[in-house]
Amino acid sequence: MICGTDESGRGPCFGPLVVAGILVKNDTELVRIGVADSKKLTPRRREQLAPMIQKIASKYELIVMPAADIDDLRRTMTLNELEVFVYSKIIERLKPDVCYVDAVDVKEERFGRDILAHLSYKPQIISEHKADEKYPIVGAASILAKVTRDEHIRKIASELEPRLNLPLGSGYPSDPVTKKFLQTWVAQFGSLPPHVRKSWETCQQLIRNKNTKHLDDFS
Repeated sequence: MICGTDESGRGPCFGPLVVAGILVKNDTELVRIGVADSKKLTPRRREQLAPMIQKIASKYELIVMPAADIDDLRRTMTLNELEVFVYSKIIERLKPDVCYVDAVDVKEERFGRDILAHLSYKPQIISEHKADEKYPIVGAASILAKVTRDEHIRKIASELEPRLNLPLGSGYPSDPVTKKFLQTWVAQFGSLPPHVRKSWETCQQLIRNKNTKHLDDFS
């Protein structure tokens, strides 16, 4: 049995990190339905493919790590170490003979070795950059991860957007819509909104700027 693993939500300041794993005998059916890297598909196409992938898979696993849990774990580990931890949990549950991993470490082989060190058994780990573009099994995992994260972001947006009457955006700090939402929230409420990764530099900088302005009031 082979498995593919991938994540969605490594870099955003809003919402969860989602890691998905797919277990199949071979990737023939995934190729037939047109699985590709989730980033190359429209949201609608991803949502069409996700239930088809779940049906084809012998088994699949999803781990959704909320922003607060990411902040807690980041106190004692790097983001790469956190992903090794989550990827290894997915693989441990699926128990594949061979696992294809989309490496997040700059050294792709090291990422695979680190995952292997966390497992109770020794499958073959193929850890490569851009594995979601090379292997349909990883592309399938990327689709499930992305669709799941998008669902969570929609729920977060429906909870928070009415508070400011502003769109939340994609949740990425580089997104000007998200940046405006965060800046407006901090200016209005004096703190970061729920579902935000407070350990992210973008979020910490907003709080530092707010505190600096308060100090300026006394000068």
